Amino acid sequence: MNHDIASNHHCELKNKVVVITGGCGGIGKATCFLLAQHGCRIAILDIDTGNAELVIAEIRRLGGDGYFVEADIRNSSNCKSAISSVCEYYGTIDIVINAAGIITRSSIIEMSEDEWDNLLNVNLKSIFLISKYALNELIKKGEGVIVNVASGWGISAGARAAAYCASKGAVIQLTKAMAIDHGPQGIRVNCISPGDTDTGMLRSEEQQLGLPVNFLNDAAKNRPLGRVGQGNDIANGILFLVSHHSLYVTGTNLIVDGGGLAGSM
Repeated sequence: MNHDIASNHHCELKNKVVVITGGCGGIGKATCFLLAQHGCRIAILDIDTGNAELVIAEIRRLGGDGYFVEADIRNSSNCKSAISSVCEYYGTIDIVINAAGIITRSSIIEMSEDEWDNLLNVNLKSIFLISKYALNELIKKGEGVIVNVASGWGISAGARAAAYCASKGAVIQLTKAMAIDHGPQGIRVNCISPGDTDTGMLRSEEQQLGLPVNFLNDAAKNRPLGRVGQGNDIANGILFLVSHHSLYVTGTNLIVDGGGLAGSM
């Protein structure tokens, strides 16, 4: 009986078409691989053409199907054509995961206007654009799921990360507003807020701040669970939000941070 339940859980997402931004690296890539194990058909929207073939090959090896669209998600026409391309290739869209993100470690005094605009365009505007065009397909079907990747720093801010904190706080509020607007159309919209996660972005932060490699990994040992997050920790949270286990969950922010915010909220 337990085996049947597990099998049903595994089959539930089989052949679901998932659009995921930033799927060639970090949390996005970990999510691609986890959903591939559940038999999903995964369309990656990314500008990282260098890793695309390897990621798609691994998705297929794990039991899913993969399709790559080179897209600048800061650009409206790129987003519109990318979504059209996915619909043409797979025939539909079931799930959207907005996982692309960047970080610039600086105060607003240190940051240029171009850096501000670029960060907000990648972290926030892209969610607006991708969701805007994908929602047409989801609304037509009368069901669908959108998951936006926010951050613990969208709740409790950190030093020298003003634009990043602003963008992720906005993602959380945007998620709630979208959930209100599109719940009556059968669409659930949630977000997930990771804490420090062992990805290329964390290495980039160390470089920007002039810190030794793995400094931020080691700092995460002060969290209640005593370690830095792994990509799969966040991917498992996303899996919950796109699965039937969360059918009555919308407009919420799932914090996956090893307890980092537990004492500061």
